[in-house]
Amino acid sequence: MQRGVPRRADATELVSLATIEEAARALEGSIRRTPTIRVGPTRAPLRADARERSGVELLLKLENLQLAGSFKVRGALNHARGLAPAELQRGLITASGGNHGLGVAAVGRVANVPATIYVPRSTDAAKIAKLRRWGARVEVHGEVWDDANATALQDAARLGLTYIHPFAPPRVIAGQGTIALEILEDAPEVETLVIAIGGGGLIAGVATAAKALRPELRVIGVEPTGAATLTRSLEAGALVELAAIETRAGTLAPRRSEALNLELIRRHVDDIALVSDAQMTAAARWLWDELGVAAELSAAAGVAALMAGAIATRPGERVCALICGAGTAGLD
Repeated sequence: MQRGVPRRADATELVSLATIEEAARALEGSIRRTPTIRVGPTRAPLRADARERSGVELLLKLENLQLAGSFKVRGALNHARGLAPAELQRGLITASGGNHGLGVAAVGRVANVPATIYVPRSTDAAKIAKLRRWGARVEVHGEVWDDANATALQDAARLGLTYIHPFAPPRVIAGQGTIALEILEDAPEVETLVIAIGGGGLIAGVATAAKALRPELRVIGVEPTGAATLTRSLEAGALVELAAIETRAGTLAPRRSEALNLELIRRHVDDIALVSDAQMTAAARWLWDELGVAAELSAAAGVAALMAGAIATRPGERVCALICGAGTAGLD
C-alpha cells in the first residue's frame, strides 16, 4: 500500500455481522420485533413441480407489521443514530418508492425534525397519503425512483438538508440485516431465505448476517422481470443501469444499484429468481385470502417465486419468505 494513501475499506469491514449486531442493540426498543410464522397446510403448491403437493414448509417474516408498515425503518433509524445533532436539525430529505420514505418520516417524527420525501409519479396514491399522515412533505418528480432521487440530491445541496440514501449507506444495510438475526433466533431450522430485491440494501444486510451465522443456509433474491437490476449487474460483473423499468412494483424498481450492494450480493447471495407482475399479484391475493396478510406487490415477490416454481426446492424444505411491506395495491 502506498504511503499517505488511505486504504479503501473492504465491503466486509463496512457491513459485517458485528455491525449488524451493533445495529440490533441500538434499535432495541425503537422498532418492533415482528413475528416469524409457520404457515402450515396450504392450498398453494410451493414447488417447481406443481403436481407434487407436499410442498415446502413455509415460514413468513412479517415485516409488514413493522413500524410504518415496512422493514425500511430499521435502516433509516440505524443510519440516523450516526448523524450529528446539527445534521438532524437541518432536516431530512430522501427519494423513495414509498417505504424508505416512511422510515425517514418516522425518524423525523422521533427526532422532531422535518422530513421531505421525493417520490416518482408511479408511486401508489395510498402510499403518498400515508407518507403525509406520518408528517412528511411529499414532492412528486420523475417517472421512476432514479429520477426522483436526482432531484432530491439537487435539493439537498441547494437547501442544506441531510440526505439519507435508501439502500447504499453501510448503516442502512446493517439496520436491514437485523431481520436475519431475528429469523434465525425464532426459527433456527430455516434452510432457505427468500428476499425481494429493489436497490439491494435489504438482501445485502440479511445475506451478510445469515451467511456469517449459517454458511450453509441458502439466500435467494427475487426481482421483477421488468426491473432485473441486480441480475443484469451480476451477469455483467459490474453495475448496470437499466434503460427502462417495466413493473408496477415501484419499491423494487431502481434502474441502478450501488457498488457496495452489488459486492455484498455477489459474495453472499446464492441465486436470484425473476417474477412477473401477474405472479406477484397472484401471491398477494393468496396472502390475503389464505392468511389475511395485506402485502403490497413487492412484498409478495418471495411467495410469488415459490408459487411459480422459480426457485428449486425439495419436499419439506424449510423456507422463510420475507413479507417486506404492507399495502393493498396487489389486491386491486
